[in-house]
This record gives sequence, C-alpha cells and structure tokens, in this order.
Amino acid sequence: MEIPAGKLFLSGMDPEAPVLARKWGFGLELTTFTYAPNLEDPVWLEEAKKEISGIGNFVLHAPFAELSPCAVDPLVREIVKKRFRQTINIAQALSISKIVVHSGFIPHIYFPEWFVAESVRFWRDFLESLPENIVLCLENVMDPSPEMLVQVAEAVNDPRLRLCLDVGHANTCLTEVKPMDWLTPVAPWLEHLHLHNNDGSDDLHASLDQGTLPMEALLDRALALCPEATLTLENQNCAPSLDALCRWGLLKRGTL
Repeated sequence: MEIPAGKLFLSGMDPEAPVLARKWGFGLELTTFTYAPNLEDPVWLEEAKKEISGIGNFVLHAPFAELSPCAVDPLVREIVKKRFRQTINIAQALSISKIVVHSGFIPHIYFPEWFVAESVRFWRDFLESLPENIVLCLENVMDPSPEMLVQVAEAVNDPRLRLCLDVGHANTCLTEVKPMDWLTPVAPWLEHLHLHNNDGSDDLHASLDQGTLPMEALLDRALALCPEATLTLENQNCAPSLDALCRWGLLKRGTL
C-alpha cells in the first residue's frame, strides 16, 4: 500500500528536512521547541516561521526532557503543565493542530499502575482547557509494552488525546513486546507514527533499511490498520529513508 504524500512528514532533526519537504511536497515535524527554553524566546518563533515557509502540513514536537506528566512531585507537574501550555501557544501561533508529547514513563522509577492512574489524572485535568482543534499524540519512549498507553487513552476517552507509536523506541532493549505486536493494541487510538530503525538495542534513529526492524512489513500492516494515521521519518538524514520507501513501492519518485 502506498503512503499518500499528504500523510508523510520529515523530522526537523534532519537539518535538510525543510528543503526535502519542499522538494518532495511533504510535511514537516517541527523540532525547534523540543528544547524547552526556546518556548520563551521570541527569536525562535520567528525562526520557526522561516523554517516552515513554503511547506503545507506540520506537526509540532513538544519539549520532553525532565517533563513527566506522572511526576511524583506536584511542583514538577506544574512545570510540565506550563511547558505544554507554552507549546500549545506556539502551535496556535504557527497554525499547527497536531502535537507530539512523550509519555514520560521511566522504568524502575514509576510503577506501571502509578503511571497509568496519574497520567489519566494529569491529562483529564489538562484537556479541560485545551482548544477543541488541538490533538495531542502521546508517544512511547521507554514504555515496555503498549498496554499502559492504551489504558491511558482508553480511560481519558477524549478525541484530543491520541497515540503516537514510535516504532524505533519499540525496538530497543527497554521493550518487552515486538514492534509489530504494538500495532493492533494501539490501532484504535493511533494518530501518528515515528519511523526509524536500529539494532534492537539502542535508539539510533537509523534509516528505515538499516536495522533489525522489518520496516517494509511493519508499514504495510500499519497502513492497513490505520489508514488515516500520519507518519514522520525521524532520522538525522531522511534522504536514505525516502530512497528505501521508493524501492519498496511505498512512495513514488514522481512526487519529486
């Protein structure tokens, strides 16, 4: 199954992503504000406007370092809320409606039961003031399996909170479930995917064809299960992944 051009985004972690996005006619996942202090410096908003110029579709990646919605310390949770509110303000200033946020789960720090219960409490409270046109996509990072994110999304039960499956994160030493086996459980809530490969141990963000992930088969399954979901190539160099997608028949070079 071919990936529709309007569904594919390139991550700003590749410095050439804006150029490639314009060339191929794809969207851009903006990473300027993954570094939280940039949220408070108006210079970066102006830089972001320049970066997205000439590109039609966008996803915004929220800051994530030290930001755990299930944090034990209530003062930390207030910081998380502040940073996410600032992120939403940036998204509105750039007319972006889809935002990726990390789950914040840390193994051996948060018990799974705590993570689910407190994440549900956090997101229910946070969504009360969230604009109706904003969709937050909760991304797995160090989550060992899909069950916790599914439980959070199911309990919150709000169309403004969806899931982002990062297939590379699901293929590291921290996970207990094979990436292919994440797809069916998350499918009812899957809004977005992050695509990159690795050696099954470390989070390398390698090209789609460089690693142990059966990416071609995984993408075929994802497109069949969740045809409306969007996808981001999350590589430091997206060009080799674009070449791989063309070889696999999932992308037409005619979009150049």
